[in-house]
Amino acid sequence: MTRPLRPVIRPVIRAATPADAPGIAAVHVQSWRETYAGLIPADFLNRMTDAEAQARRAAFWAQNITAGQDVVRVAEAEGTVLAFASAGESRDHPGFDSELFTLYALRAAQGHGTGRALLHAVTAALRERGQRSMALWVLDVNPTRHWYARQGGAECGEKRDGDLRELRLGWPDLDRLR
Repeated sequence: MTRPLRPVIRPVIRAATPADAPGIAAVHVQSWRETYAGLIPADFLNRMTDAEAQARRAAFWAQNITAGQDVVRVAEAEGTVLAFASAGESRDHPGFDSELFTLYALRAAQGHGTGRALLHAVTAALRERGQRSMALWVLDVNPTRHWYARQGGAECGEKRDGDLRELRLGWPDLDRLR
């Protein structure tokens, strides 16, 4: 006997509001747990995903969204934030005028085009601001690094922070985003 397939919920992609901050923080913490378990030191992961860290993230996101400097988009379904992305002016990517700061999705929301829709929503907002290129940092052990490459991001640098190695992926022309 086969199980009936659960219908795929298509989230709404929209601009984040300060009221989304707790949901964004919850996704941020849970997606770190789902993605980085076994890939980064457990004590570091625990510090980055404990209750205090989640509270700090919620406060950060409320302030960040209120300030309006960065582009922040959420994927929301049935009143719940399932994924989010943020971008803004490049902080340390010479030759790129914008940076993708975050793109996190709960595992249950992955594989349905949600991340790609968020990436396109964020880059559309960046283009409206006159930005034409974008880069990001991703841990070399993060499996999503390959997803970014499929979206057209090319490896173009690296940096180390202790045992962690991050790779720069970039889009010199946002119009070439896949």
